[in-house]
Amino acid sequence: MNHSNNLSPLLQQSSKLEAASGEGCYLVDGSGQRYLDLTSGIGVLSTGHCHPAVVNAIREQAGRLIHAQYAIVRHSPMLKLAERLDGLTPSRINSFFFSNAGTEAVEASVRLARQASGKTNIIAFQGAFHGRTMGALSLTSSNAKVRHGVQPMMGGAVIAPFPDPYWYGWSEGRTTDFCLRELDRILMTQSTPEETAAIIIEPVQGEAGFVPAPASFLQGLRECCDRHGILLIFDEVQCGNGRSGSYWAHTPSGVVPDILVSAKGLASGMPLSFMGASRELMAKGWPGSQGGTYGGNVVACAAALATLDVIESERLVDNAREMGRFLRQRLEALSGLCPIIHDVRGIGLMQAVNIVDHDGQPSPSRAEALIKACEEGGLLLLRCGVHGNIVRWLPPLIVNQQQLHEAIEIFQGACNRI
Repeated sequence: MNHSNNLSPLLQQSSKLEAASGEGCYLVDGSGQRYLDLTSGIGVLSTGHCHPAVVNAIREQAGRLIHAQYAIVRHSPMLKLAERLDGLTPSRINSFFFSNAGTEAVEASVRLARQASGKTNIIAFQGAFHGRTMGALSLTSSNAKVRHGVQPMMGGAVIAPFPDPYWYGWSEGRTTDFCLRELDRILMTQSTPEETAAIIIEPVQGEAGFVPAPASFLQGLRECCDRHGILLIFDEVQCGNGRSGSYWAHTPSGVVPDILVSAKGLASGMPLSFMGASRELMAKGWPGSQGGTYGGNVVACAAALATLDVIESERLVDNAREMGRFLRQRLEALSGLCPIIHDVRGIGLMQAVNIVDHDGQPSPSRAEALIKACEEGGLLLLRCGVHGNIVRWLPPLIVNQQQLHEAIEIFQGACNRI
C-alpha cells in the first residue's frame, strides 16, 4: 500500500526519501542507507539530528509535563528560556512572546507594531519570505507561487526594493543607495510615515537565494526609521541562532531592531518561535492580543534550553563561522571548474550557488537535476530563488570539515554529470 496517496498532492517535496532515523549530520532511510543532510530541515536542526543532550531534555520533560497552556499557567522552561534570550538578544530586546512557527511570530510582530504605533502600514522587501499565514504572506514576495491563487492580500502591505547587487547588476554601494532612495520615494508616494507602523526585513534573505543585506543598508533603515518614528523589525527566522557565524545576522552591522523575530534553529526540530521587543514597546500592545494553544510548549522550551546549552558548550557559532568560510572557499574554487555555477553567495553556514545554462541564464531544470544527482550520491540539498535555480547549503551547525569535504566531492561529481 502506498501511504503517500493519503497526503495532500499540493505538498511538493524535494526528495522521495522516507526517513527512518537521524544522527548528527546524517539521515537514514528504511533500508539503512545514510544521507549527508545539508538541509537541516530548512535550517531547523542547528545541533543536528537527535543530539543526545536535546533528546534527553525532551525525554525528561515529557516524563514530567507535556503541555501547560501558557494563557492559563506559567512553567519553568518558558520562564528560563525568556531569561536566556534576554542575555542573547540586544539589550533593547528584553520581553518575549512565544509561538510555534516563524510565520506566527511575524504575525505577532505586525500586530504589536500596529497596536503600539496606532498606524496601519508595513513595508517589506522584494524577495522576502516571512511566512504563509495571510498577514506574513502579504509581506512575502520570494516567489509568485506562494501568493498565486489566494489574492487579495492583507491591506497596508507595501513592498520596497531589496539591495541585491546580482539582480540589479550593480555594485553593492550603488544598489544600496538606489534602494534607500526608492524607500524614501515610497514614504512620499505610497505609505507616508504618518501611516507606516514598521519596516520588516530579513538581514539575510533566505528563500530569495541567501542574499545578505549590506550593513550600510541596515544602517540606512535604522536612520530612516528613527527619523520618521517607524519601528524596525528584523526577521531572523532562518538566519538567526548562530547560522550566520554571529549569533544574530544583524549584529555585525551594529544596528539594533525594535522587534526581533526568530524560530527554526532555536529548538533543534521542536516547533518554537519568538517575537521579542522592549518591555516598554510590548506594553503598548493590547492586553489579550497575544496567545495561542500550543505556543511556548513546555517540551519545546526544554528542547530550546538544551539547544542553547549545546550551541554554547560546543562553540557552534564559532564553528558556523569557520566551517562557513571553509565551505565558501571550496564552493568558489568549484565554480571555476564547473561552468554551470555562476556565483556563490551567502554568509556562515548559509551558502548558495547560482546554477545557470550554457548562455549564463538561470536554469531551474539543471538545479533540479543537480539536486537529484546529489541525492543519488547520498547528499541532500535544496533549491530556492525566484527562478528555482539556487542550490542552498544549510548544514547543521555541528558539521565538520571532513563532512563538508565529503559533500563537495559528491556535489562536484553531480555537477560533472549534468
